[in-house]
Amino acid sequence: MKRIFLPFLFIALIATAPAAAEVTYSQQIKPLFEARCNACHGQDAPEYKVFKQEKDAWTTKGVGPRMDSYTYLVSFTGWPDTGALMRRLDDGASREDKKPGNMYQHLGDNDSERQQNLALFKAWVGNWTLKRFDALTKDDLAGIKVPY
Repeated sequence: MKRIFLPFLFIALIATAPAAAEVTYSQQIKPLFEARCNACHGQDAPEYKVFKQEKDAWTTKGVGPRMDSYTYLVSFTGWPDTGALMRRLDDGASREDKKPGNMYQHLGDNDSERQQNLALFKAWVGNWTLKRFDALTKDDLAGIKVPY
């Protein structure tokens, strides 16, 4: 009986492991966003089009575009502002000049915490690309996952 049961147990554990490790918006990203980003990108922040029209006025106030829901946040990963989230949060490892994005510093109180939170965002996005929409290949776009 043990010989029959063990292979099935092993297969069941392998089959469920990726699902258990999946980073989702609702489980990991939303709480992280609320703790680290919501003050500047929350419900009082302007939608992207309004932000772009008066960018200097908003940034002077320390406010960025609204990103406080799944729909808003996804628009900064896949479309229409493809890669914006990744360019802003990147630690510099994905860039030739190794310069971190302007929002990387806000991912944590120290580099260890920033790296841990960046890893969550990277796992959630899937294909961590700094490219804009017009530079993406079909494979690049297909690799962006952002599960709810």
